[in-house]
Amino acid sequence: MTTGAQTPRSPARPPRSRLRTFLPLGIAAWLVLEIWLLTVVAGASSGFVVFLLLVAGIVLGSVVIKRAGRRAFRNLTETLQQQQAGMMPEARPNSEGNGLMMLGGLLLMIPGLISDALGLLMLLPPVQKAVSRYAERTVERKLREARPGTLGDAFRQARIHQPDGKVVQGEVIRDEPHDAPDDAPQGPRPPLTR
Repeated sequence: MTTGAQTPRSPARPPRSRLRTFLPLGIAAWLVLEIWLLTVVAGASSGFVVFLLLVAGIVLGSVVIKRAGRRAFRNLTETLQQQQAGMMPEARPNSEGNGLMMLGGLLLMIPGLISDALGLLMLLPPVQKAVSRYAERTVERKLREARPGTLGDAFRQARIHQPDGKVVQGEVIRDEPHDAPDDAPQGPRPPLTR
């Protein structure tokens, strides 16, 4: 028997972003391509050569990551020492790119020839500068497009360089009885009940 009432509909799901749609497909295609290239190289030379390439990538990647980490730690230590001495930290021309060098080292450590090629590209200074400029522009654009109340808005608020200088006047009020002296011992407190 129908009463004419409409069936309740579930709220419409927001559309899937392109990243959520194509990222799993891209990762699967990349893995298939990496395995195919490794089998082609193994067929052209030998399995031992492929093994040596993979081990060399892991060793080189770990050396790059270790070097970039040491350089970043040294820069951080120097900056903190300058701030403690009361000096303004000076800009270092070679201090940028530590994160991109670590990313390049990580790509070298991932087994595969494509990731090794990308890792070697990330070690080149012109590529690092281009990637960092692109990433900076992308982050700035996303922050400008962020709606109020989102995570991007919180980042934008945190990045304010000069506060507006507003001060809220007030005073602290404690809820203590003024009759009892401060040094008087208090008796045991009653147990908490629900």
